[in-house]
Amino acid sequence: MATTGAPLLLILLLAASTATFAADPDALQDICVADLNNTIKVNGFVCKPAAAVTAEDFAFKGLAKPAVINNTLGAVVTVANVEKIPGLNTLGVSLARIDFAPGGLNPPHTHPRATETVFVLYGALDVGFITTANKLINKTIVVGETFVFPRGLVHFQKNNGDKAAAVISGFNSQLPGTQPIAAALFSASPPVPDNVLSKAFQISTKEVEKIKSRFAPKS
Repeated sequence: MATTGAPLLLILLLAASTATFAADPDALQDICVADLNNTIKVNGFVCKPAAAVTAEDFAFKGLAKPAVINNTLGAVVTVANVEKIPGLNTLGVSLARIDFAPGGLNPPHTHPRATETVFVLYGALDVGFITTANKLINKTIVVGETFVFPRGLVHFQKNNGDKAAAVISGFNSQLPGTQPIAAALFSASPPVPDNVLSKAFQISTKEVEKIKSRFAPKS
């Protein structure tokens, strides 16, 4: 019994580990290029007809150059997910490029469907994530270094230097999703009630309204 039990246990452990590391469902065919214009909604995207697939469905030039940074945060994220590269559909991976001006911030946010790994192209960044035990795990990373942000945990990247910085981010999902914490709470539609935010942050409703006004769309 001991001989049969050991291999069975090993198989169960391997199956469990595969399920743990897989963020998106496994593909059941070689390719399933996303038909982004199809109105049928599935978990992912409907496949394009094979005859309509081209090399351009698997290519994207958007990460080649730094983005133009013209916002108050001083950082711009350029995504290369399934919505930009239809060929990523069902493959369970995607990329992004994040460009930072001096002092720029990619504010606290989460990716509900993916773990993120960043690789520094140039510059230096202070990065970190917060565990569910409320512990901050943070570090300064420089050119050629990487850092991992576990799936679903709040994290950030900040350029505290006086020169521009940039990273390439890799995700184990074709569409990781991004939820900025501050924007989610203070610019949701319909809005989160003031008394909820006031009690949660221990501030007055007047202060809540002031913060909300800063997230309101500029006319």
